[in-house]
Amino acid sequence: MKVLLVDDHPLILSALQAVILNVGSDTTVVGTDSAAAARAALRADSDFDLVLLDLALGDADGFDVLVEFRNNYPAVPVVVVSASERASDVIRAIDNGAMGFVPKSSSHADLHQALAMVMSGSMYVPPSMLGLEFGRSGGMPPAERRRATDGPLGAGAEPESHQKLKSIEDIGLTPRQAEVLSLLLQGLPNKLIARQLNLSVETVKDHVAAVLRALSVSSRTQAVLAVSQMTQGQGGFFARRPVPR
Repeated sequence: MKVLLVDDHPLILSALQAVILNVGSDTTVVGTDSAAAARAALRADSDFDLVLLDLALGDADGFDVLVEFRNNYPAVPVVVVSASERASDVIRAIDNGAMGFVPKSSSHADLHQALAMVMSGSMYVPPSMLGLEFGRSGGMPPAERRRATDGPLGAGAEPESHQKLKSIEDIGLTPRQAEVLSLLLQGLPNKLIARQLNLSVETVKDHVAAVLRALSVSSRTQAVLAVSQMTQGQGGFFARRPVPR
């Protein structure tokens, strides 16, 4: 796995490099300390498997860089690694095409899990944030949900059927809708999805609308969070598909 790491803080850059190198013996990390250096690295060699991007860069706005990289290198997934833990930043990053969001307060194990999920074709959203802006848990905060089930009284409790989160299999997508969802989760716009699946843009719009209805959501970002809830801790559900460069 070849990773481009973008962070303008020398100590954090060095620490993240060390953590990522522990993912596997075949992992290579190229560290850059600015958006300009990252652009140069991608121009010289765009054959990266993953970009890890800090939002607080000294020479550019991280969200602008995220949009730029997703537009110029759509086949390379980008994961945001940020000191921010605001749900609004998570939503905005995903809305702009990030395949994951990892707070810098996360453990090494959390970062490894995030990388594994993204490389298997899934999205990664911090478990603590899954219920903040969108959830199907009746509004109960994640910490309260954990306390309700991991104490002696809740240890053997199972949620009622109406409280159980649906799985991907339960929502009844057609094979074509599943393909559209897979590409939607990679942050691709309708035009690129249409090109990838050899469909018209109008047909793709119809499939996207059907997928959103099946997930009981009204936007792509909510769809990402819904699928993240369904697949969190289970690895990637969808295999990554090649995207035209």
